[in-house]
Amino acid sequence: MTESNNEQQPKRTLAEGVTFAIACFILFTLTGLVLYNWLAKKQEPPIISVTRNTPIRETQGQFYVPFTVTNTGGETAESVQIIAELRVNGEVVESGEQQIDFLSSGETEEGAFIFSRNLSQGELIVRASSYQLP
Repeated sequence: MTESNNEQQPKRTLAEGVTFAIACFILFTLTGLVLYNWLAKKQEPPIISVTRNTPIRETQGQFYVPFTVTNTGGETAESVQIIAELRVNGEVVESGEQQIDFLSSGETEEGAFIFSRNLSQGELIVRASSYQLP
């Protein structure tokens, strides 16, 4: 015996219908979010800012200078170079460098520089000096 093409498909159960509706909702939501992100994304280069956060602390004759670096631009930055300099009478007497490998748009990283000289003897400058585009 052969099956007839006129046979009806069995109706979906309520559970199958609800599951299908939820799956469609999730799919449409994800598609909408991806499109929104694509349209709203800033098309500008990285904007790197460095701020000193908590107070400088002294431990065992070393001075710890915490900092935060943030990329507020639209693109990702790689190899972000952060420099800290202690200047006394306009002359750099101690400096430090750090490199942050990857800083995407809106991302924030924290770190600290360690100095051996008393920072109250001069002017402390913490800044970003360079980055690369991926």
